Parts: sequence; structure tokens; C-alpha cells
Amino acid sequence: DDKPFKCSECNYETVAKATLKRHMQTHTGIKPFDCPDCDYKCAQKYSLKIHMRSHTGDNLFECSDCNYRSPWRRHLIRHMQTHTDANLFQCSECNYKTRWGSHLNKHMQRHTGNNSFECSECNYKTTRKNDLSRHKRTHTSDNLFECSKCNYKTPHRKYLNNHMQAHTDDLLFECSDCDYITPRRSHLNKHMQIHQ
Repeated sequence: DDKPFKCSECNYETVAKATLKRHMQTHTGIKPFDCPDCDYKCAQKYSLKIHMRSHTGDNLFECSDCNYRSPWRRHLIRHMQTHTDANLFQCSECNYKTRWGSHLNKHMQRHTGNNSFECSECNYKTTRKNDLSRHKRTHTSDNLFECSKCNYKTPHRKYLNNHMQAHTDDLLFECSDCDYITPRRSHLNKHMQIHQ
């Protein structure tokens, strides 16, 4: 196998263990890197660096057939497929097309109603294994994310992060030039631009 390191949550494969470890951060729900210019958040510093290109216009990959631009090379490659029908998999039920057979198979499940992953506790069904794993947390006290300031619990880290905004009295970010206060560092960074 030329890509021995495989993600247990999705189809991602890589040749480097360190790359897989970095990729796994995308499944934790933790997004510590905030864009100072918009609400974009990401799990990896590199992703933020690439995202920033969309604000600066630097090093954007441009389509030679239309005005599409992207900071991501792989997005441009995927976009270029829209200009050709060669090597595309076509859905027989609608006009969906894709370059990948596995994507067509997942798409077809929408038409057939076949959801291959079912919850044993209730009637929840999904086509994605990681969605089922996330859902199963709702049936158990294991793996619940608990608020350290009150008795709130949730199976989803992002819901806990949103909830924590209610306890931000000691986590406020203050502008040094005026009386602006916010619970989010990214909002303060955006606000600071008016003083420049």
C-alpha cells in the first residue's frame, strides 16, 4: 500500500504519520485559528495561512476558462472538471456529476434511501460512519463535553464552545484604544482595524 496511514473517521490516506496526525485535528471540532478579517476558523495554522490568500489576493490559483479563483490548488483542479465532461461519473437520477466514483455512490444513496450506518438505540440513519459515531454520544454519558462553570453537558464539542460564550465575563477582550469589549478575539482583531 503506497499510503499506509489511514484516517479512522473518513477516507483520508497519507504516506506520513505526522500528516495524518495533523489531519485528525479536523475531526476534533477544535478550531483555534481565527481569521482576523472574517468569521473563518480552522483546525490547522496552515489552513489559515492559505485562507488569508482569499483576502489579500496573493498566490491565488486562477481558472484559465473563467474568472474562478481559489487559494486552494485542489479546489481549482476540482473546479476545472466543470469545464469538461470527460471522465465524469453521471448520476442516472439527476444532473449530479463527479470525478470520483465513490462520491457518486454516496450521492446515489440519497435517491435510494440506503443509509448504511444505523443507530442501535433509535431510528437514526446516516451514510457517514463519523456522523453515526457523533450521534451515538447522545445516548451515553460517556464522551460528554461538560461545562466547567455549570452543569451543562453535550455530546458535541462545538455546542459546548458556543455555550461557553455565556460564561465570558472573565474572558473578555478589550480594545486598548476605545471602550469596545467582546468575548471573541477574532472580533477584537477585526475591530482594531478601524483604529489603523
